[in-house]
Amino acid sequence: MSHPLRQHIEKITPLSDQEFEYILSHFTLRKLRKHQFLVQEGDAVLTDNFVLRGLLKASYTNDEGKEHILQFAMEDWWVSDYQAYANQTKAMLNIDCLEDVEVLGITLTNREKLCADLHKIEHFFRIKLNGGFLASQRRILSLLNNNASERYDLLLHQYPSLFQRVSKTLIASYLGVSRETLSRLSK
Repeated sequence: MSHPLRQHIEKITPLSDQEFEYILSHFTLRKLRKHQFLVQEGDAVLTDNFVLRGLLKASYTNDEGKEHILQFAMEDWWVSDYQAYANQTKAMLNIDCLEDVEVLGITLTNREKLCADLHKIEHFFRIKLNGGFLASQRRILSLLNNNASERYDLLLHQYPSLFQRVSKTLIASYLGVSRETLSRLSK
C-alpha cells in the first residue's frame, strides 16, 4: 500500500516513485499526544500540516474568552493557521490535538521550492487551496443562512465519523449553538 501523502496527491496528479521521494523529503514528521498544541496563539507558524493520523481542532478565542472552532482536521486533511503561515506572522489560532496525532509538516520555503521544481505540485497545491477557500466560503454562508438544525444536518451528512470522535460540546461550539440546543437537535 502506498504512502498516505502519495495517495492524497495522486487524487489530483500522478507521481513517479522518484517524484514522490523528492516531495516527501521536503516534509517533516511530527508526533503529538492528545491535548498537545500543534500551534498556539502568538507562536510563529512554520508549517502547513498534512494529517496522517488523529484529529485536531483549529480555534480562535475572543477577548471574552469564548472559543470559536474554525475547523476540525482528521486523516487526509490539511491544517494550519494559514494567515500566519502565508504571511510569516504570529498565530491567531490555537490548533490542538483531540487525539494522538501524526502530521507531515512543510515549511513555506520548502513548499515554494517544490512548486518551483515540480509543476505537478504547484498544480496540486493550487487545487487544494481553491478547495479550502470554497469550503471556508460554504461554511461562512451556512453560518449566515442556515438555522442550527440545518447546520447540524449538513455536518452530520458530510462528516458522520466526526460525531463518534468529537464531544457534543465541541460539535456545539463548531455549529455556533449551545450544548442544550445540540441535544435537542440530535434527538
